[in-house]
Amino acid sequence: MLSQDYRRNLEENISAMPGTAAMYYRNLESGESFSFNGAEPIMAASVIKLPIFLEILRLADSGALSLEEEIICSDEDKVGGCGALKAFPGEISLPLRTLAELMITISDNTATNLIIDRVGLPELQRGFEAAGLMVTRLRRKLYDAQASAMGLQNTISVSEIGMLLEKLFRGELVNPAVSEYALETLLRQQINHKIPGYIKGFNARIAHKTGEDSGISNDVGIVYAKQPFVLCFAAQGTDVPRWERFIRETSLEIFEKCGGAAEKS
Repeated sequence: MLSQDYRRNLEENISAMPGTAAMYYRNLESGESFSFNGAEPIMAASVIKLPIFLEILRLADSGALSLEEEIICSDEDKVGGCGALKAFPGEISLPLRTLAELMITISDNTATNLIIDRVGLPELQRGFEAAGLMVTRLRRKLYDAQASAMGLQNTISVSEIGMLLEKLFRGELVNPAVSEYALETLLRQQINHKIPGYIKGFNARIAHKTGEDSGISNDVGIVYAKQPFVLCFAAQGTDVPRWERFIRETSLEIFEKCGGAAEKS
């Protein structure tokens, strides 16, 4: 349980961060929660890939598209930042499923843009809204410098992302099978220096998605402690090393307050 003193300490630490910082926590067993700037729009960076992934799975389950559909990736499609597709020369063809998994597990920007092109930005945004995402908005593709210069930024709120993660945990994102597949993919996340930073030594399972850019550092996920919990952090215009240290320390503290590592089944 988070004491009043601990909550005040969290609020003071987050308030003291440069820029705009937000945090959301919800114990998935007791229902206890904490939110600071929970509804504040914050630049999403690669966390926008999580609602894109979930909308792709919903569309596939409805029959609107197939995860086995082959998508062509040409040299003109390849962008910088995270990912492996940019390293492959020439034209390659991959199933939509593979693109979606690359988008999550190694945060592949090229894979993300190919998915946005395949489905369409307006269609994805309509899916966001249907899922109850009003602050979380997809306004442009990744590495679109022109759109960024025009002020078009993808945004999230930690409370909305926290809501999606709780639905996943409870098997309510489309259906239990889709939720289980999404969680299994998130558990294979390869960027693990934030929420998992100090917890991973305890062999805890963490299903999460990160995002980072200049002055931006986000991480959102489910920590499978004895009492599982959702934890979401996002900040823009901040001191990234300081903020990420706070993420690691706070994640470990809450992990311990929630009973530490779950027993192996």
